[in-house]
Amino acid sequence: MTMFGIIDFIIVILIFIRISTALISSPVFGSKVIPTLPKIFLSIVIAYIVYLTIDRSAISAVPSGYMIIILSIKEAITGLVIGFMLQFVFWGVSYAGTLIGFDMGLTMAEVFNPSADESNNIIGEFLYYGALMIFFIINGHHYIISSLKHSFSVIPLGKFTLTKPVYDLIIVYAASVFVIAVKIASPIMVSFFLIHIAEGIVSRIIPQMQVFFVTQPLKIGIGLLMLAAITPLYLYIIKNLLQDYESKLYNLIEAMGI
Repeated sequence: MTMFGIIDFIIVILIFIRISTALISSPVFGSKVIPTLPKIFLSIVIAYIVYLTIDRSAISAVPSGYMIIILSIKEAITGLVIGFMLQFVFWGVSYAGTLIGFDMGLTMAEVFNPSADESNNIIGEFLYYGALMIFFIINGHHYIISSLKHSFSVIPLGKFTLTKPVYDLIIVYAASVFVIAVKIASPIMVSFFLIHIAEGIVSRIIPQMQVFFVTQPLKIGIGLLMLAAITPLYLYIIKNLLQDYESKLYNLIEAMGI
């Protein structure tokens, strides 16, 4: 293998590391339902396409073994940061469903989520898969791939460093998980807060009455009706959140390239 071939091979490997770690940590592509081999194959295909289109002057000589390890770690961190970015919306949506399910008394009603390999609240799963459906409708999976391609023009291979602006953006975006959850869950949470107040008043007026057991079916029914009525609004909010986070992902990539 010639010197040129060795450098090219190293560049392709580094590109593959960034892309594979980003896909593994991103929505849809990171799902455990998707087998490992298709993920690897997709990462290889995208890595080769990116290799043909990017400026490869960042690595002009064969690096030492130690430098290859350092460059690989940098590319893995870059991919993980990019991949986890859009997960914040899905985590916020799922947590909102958990809050709603808790108020409805469906804490014990859980279903197995094969993508996360764990059991989650049934309302959280409903909202999560609704967000996933919208993600496909707005071509979010295309956006992940295009943002990865864009990252190579902003962040050359091995040049990424965790600066203060990047830290600040990650912290702000991570904290927004709770803001998203409260925004989505607040209409139903406020309604159930009033129901809980009514329960307290009734229990004081009629202490012999088992208020919890009497109102539990009523709360589930009201919650399901409200959820059905507000679902179109939820889908609209989730769509705007996903589109907003796409622009935030570009902002993060730009900050990582400073």
